Amino acid sequence: MGARLCSNDTTGVSRKRNCLASTERSRTYIFDMTILTIIGARPQFIKAAVVSRTLGAKGVNEMLVHTGQHYDANMSDIFFDELEISPPEHHLRIGGGTHGQNTGRMIEAIEKVLLDTRPDWVLVYGDTDSTLAGAVAAVKLHIPVAHVEAGLRSFNRRMPEEINRVLTDHAASLLFAPTETAVEHLSREGISGASVHMVGDVMYDAALFYGEKAERTSSILVRLNLALGQYALATIHRAENTDNRQRLAAILEGFSGFDSEIVLPLHPRTRGRLATLGLALPGNVRAIDPVGYLDMVMLEKSAALIATDSGGVQKEAFFYRVPCVTLRDETEWSELVAGGWNRLAPPTCGSDISLAMKEALGSKGLEISPYGDGNAASRIADSLIGGVGT
Repeated sequence: MGARLCSNDTTGVSRKRNCLASTERSRTYIFDMTILTIIGARPQFIKAAVVSRTLGAKGVNEMLVHTGQHYDANMSDIFFDELEISPPEHHLRIGGGTHGQNTGRMIEAIEKVLLDTRPDWVLVYGDTDSTLAGAVAAVKLHIPVAHVEAGLRSFNRRMPEEINRVLTDHAASLLFAPTETAVEHLSREGISGASVHMVGDVMYDAALFYGEKAERTSSILVRLNLALGQYALATIHRAENTDNRQRLAAILEGFSGFDSEIVLPLHPRTRGRLATLGLALPGNVRAIDPVGYLDMVMLEKSAALIATDSGGVQKEAFFYRVPCVTLRDETEWSELVAGGWNRLAPPTCGSDISLAMKEALGSKGLEISPYGDGNAASRIADSLIGGVGT
């Protein structure tokens, strides 16, 4: 693929805005290659932000495809603005269906984009339906796939995310593992050699880059009248918890037994499930609408405790040295449990969850550094430029 320049003959508002953003970095693409990045959910926006910035700085032409998996303005648009991500050249607007519906429709739509653009690489992140759809569409057209956050395993095949990440890893030509544990998981599955790179975690890159910006720009503590270290932060969104009335009820019971206020940015899907299942939030839980990335970072940095079923939030809690309770049976980030920064509280008993939260409050883990040195994005860009794994 030839290097591409932004020109006056492009069409569409987002394309023109993308050209302007590219021009601010550099008008000439140094490398004769094109990378198509596929994203669709909030955690992917964060990861892509640091990698995209690095690719642009190194003179690589990148095009973004937003599947639309997170389509609410607070779940999507605000992230693009805050993270200073160029608007996607292709917005597929696919979301709201079942896993099978979403994945199938995404594969079909992504395939059309790939046939039109014929990139040198397809870059996917994490473990969502968008991740798997991008990988499948690409490999069927013999376009190599690079997977950021490869090798993570919960060993729970009932999780849609586990299936997505396993299949994507086995389809990918280049696998960027965040930890040595992830590298070991891949090796046990027969994936090793030059295609696997232990690069560190791009979420750590993001935490370093955006943590200070959040302190300078976010006013969420003032808006919510929250005092530093005087509240807990919670997130609940995984289907294994929200689609199971007993588990969701146990989580709410556990929250009710906690002595402090709990701030809960309420995922639209979770809000809907609470209504459908006839469950009410306890009095000490303050539900708020989903927030932007910088506000979320500020809420995390300032909390006394975080309780979550999110993989990304577990790590962010560690980055900001806030004790975390994971509301799941297992976690991909086992090194945080071993290091004492995270503890599992399977949502089967409300009193056990309350106890775990109370025991975690004020606790500190070991001084560990499992996620690299904050230069994962640069290593990823260099490997893509070098074409390792093709």
